[in-house]
Amino acid sequence: QVQLVESGGGLVQPGGSLRLSCAASGSIFSINNMGWYRQAPGNQRDVVAVITSGGSTNYADSVKGRFTISRDNAKNTVYLQMNSLKPEDTAVYYCNADAKIRHGLISDYWGQGTQVTVSS
Repeated sequence: QVQLVESGGGLVQPGGSLRLSCAASGSIFSINNMGWYRQAPGNQRDVVAVITSGGSTNYADSVKGRFTISRDNAKNTVYLQMNSLKPEDTAVYYCNADAKIRHGLISDYWGQGTQVTVSS
């Protein structure tokens, strides 16, 4: 199986920055898309940013120009650089990966989530 572990969340003031990291481990054969999703209490889980194995990216309109997703394929790690943070960005952020395990099929995997709080 594949395990995803997020780190880098915390409390930051409006206008500040955070960088989230997510490292994948396990019997990984390959990873296709990796992405970041977020969920505030009472809300659905929404996509924030996605990056393909080739480096193509897509962002939610609400974070375009402020967030940057990147990945290090050699380390099976995806990052989310978050700048100009707003209180509306407050949520639990989840890492996601479409991965194929050795001798298995492509499946969707999720991390445990990391809390990001933007507040004065």
